[in-house]
Amino acid sequence: MTVRTRFAPSPTGYLHVGGARTALFSWLYARKHGGKFVLRIEDTDLERSTTESVNAILEGMTWLGLEYDEGPFYQTHRFDRYNEVIDQFLEAGKAYRCNCPKERLDKLREEQMANKQKPRYDGHCRGQHVAPDEPHVIRFINPQEGTVVFEDMVRGKVAFQNSELDDLIIRRTDGSPTYNLTVVIDDLDMQITHVIRGDDHLNNTPRQINILKAMGAEPPRYGHVPMILGDDGARLSKRHGAVSVMQYHHEGYLPEALLNYLVRLGWSHGDQEIFSIDEMVELFDIEDVNKAPSAFNTEKLLWLNQHYIKSDDPARVARLLSPHMGELGVDPAEPPELKDVVAMQADRAKSLLDLAVLCAVFYKDEIEYSEKGAKKNLKTAVVEPLNKVKEKIAALEDWSQENLHAIIHGTAEELDLKMGKVGMPLRFAITGGIASGDLDHTLYLTGKEACIKRIDRALEYIQQQG
Repeated sequence: MTVRTRFAPSPTGYLHVGGARTALFSWLYARKHGGKFVLRIEDTDLERSTTESVNAILEGMTWLGLEYDEGPFYQTHRFDRYNEVIDQFLEAGKAYRCNCPKERLDKLREEQMANKQKPRYDGHCRGQHVAPDEPHVIRFINPQEGTVVFEDMVRGKVAFQNSELDDLIIRRTDGSPTYNLTVVIDDLDMQITHVIRGDDHLNNTPRQINILKAMGAEPPRYGHVPMILGDDGARLSKRHGAVSVMQYHHEGYLPEALLNYLVRLGWSHGDQEIFSIDEMVELFDIEDVNKAPSAFNTEKLLWLNQHYIKSDDPARVARLLSPHMGELGVDPAEPPELKDVVAMQADRAKSLLDLAVLCAVFYKDEIEYSEKGAKKNLKTAVVEPLNKVKEKIAALEDWSQENLHAIIHGTAEELDLKMGKVGMPLRFAITGGIASGDLDHTLYLTGKEACIKRIDRALEYIQQQG
């Protein structure tokens, strides 16, 4: 048997982190078992589904690197197939037309809730004749006796009494099919063998199994993963911060950091925290996922992001960083090479947004001084060492770190000053107080012309302060 999994989002919003984790688990399961990963867009909610949401989902999947083998398939392109099955059910006596008015259904629900009963349709139209040309819905005839039992890959054995289920609507009055029918037909037609999804779908599973049995088909294996909570124990939502995958992209996270974090939400392998994609594929098993919900911890995600920024190839980080540099009005095509700046600054940043600020100073024509930093570093006493360094830099023919190192230390020795009395004001003049690597390295990457220009500006600032 070839393993076939699927990710089937509804395009009614962005790709959120809960959906991304479900997609990741499904993708990993398929990759581990040499199977196929299918993307299906469940867009039968015609009022809420939008092209923008479809694009957001596809963009998020692409950014995360969760490539799909088949799809995307759109349910709105398959209405003929759904109606074919509905007609077969009607003909075989496995479904019926229902014209119960909303008022009757509302009253029924109120009475059941008043009697502390689970609200469910009472089968009023079952066995009655409803003309095809009057407004109606189609209901599936659910078995009234027996138990639906299945072995969930995460939760173990799960059982539902058929008496707790009602005759669910499979086609609305407007002719559109409903979720529980379309997902069953799609999973069957697309030969899905393993359905991994959120446990908010758990109550749908017995209904879907009954529909599959009515079609004479074997159900796939199901695995229902627990929800993701915020750090306050409530279900993860916008008030907890970013929940959209692409929002994390815009906030400067690397895709592998988010994937690494998501795979650890409810799954573990010993005490290991850092997983490459290959390690995830090798080690992940859906049956090892915890049954309990997991809490989202932004600080842990930031820690992982910092790890990947520091350990990744500086050239790749530079490519990911480049758009963020553009948003700061910086053209990273200008010297110095952005990858060289990244190599020096990467271990100081938790996100690409942080890194962009740390790197931008090497490209700006004008750097800003904080009032506090200028007051501390740009005093009259530093005029002589700054002038001395500037003269030596201007005369330097071989622009190298070694020579710059010699200039800085030589100036301190000549003026009988401690290194900090030369290095601190010089660093501030060059960077404006932005953290950077070794001072000689910082000067080297800034470039000769820019260094002279920035020292001149610092000297001018001191003069203006009088």
